[in-house]
Amino acid sequence: MLWIKSLHIIFMVTWFAGLFYLPRLFVYHAMCEDQPGKDRFKIMERKLYYGIMTPGAVLTVIFGVWLWLGYGFSGNWLYAKLALVAVLVYYHHYCGKFVAAFKNDMNRHGHVFYRWFNEFPVIILFAVVILVVLKPDLMQLASEWLE
Repeated sequence: MLWIKSLHIIFMVTWFAGLFYLPRLFVYHAMCEDQPGKDRFKIMERKLYYGIMTPGAVLTVIFGVWLWLGYGFSGNWLYAKLALVAVLVYYHHYCGKFVAAFKNDMNRHGHVFYRWFNEFPVIILFAVVILVVLKPDLMQLASEWLE
């Protein structure tokens, strides 16, 4: 099972590398004014999204499910993590919409939007790592905070 955990972590790092870099490419693409530069960004975005990010995402999820089935994890920390993974999958899909918009020269956002958009996966990464390492009892924490 340690091999599966290792592969899960490796592909998670691969996925996050793409999630951090692709929106940065969007920033530079949105600022680009020459056609050869725009064409170069289109190629880079396509290769990153389809060649690195998407396989990384799929393999992260596959090995994560395998771990879940193998170890039988339970607890509300896991459900919170799975909810965050679902949000991240949606973010990934949303990045794909931006790749398509740039490909078709239909981008509607400026570089400042993409700079802010680029920060979202950082928040998710912090939350997921904290949940996985600390495995907090979220119900107990919530009840203590409400007292």
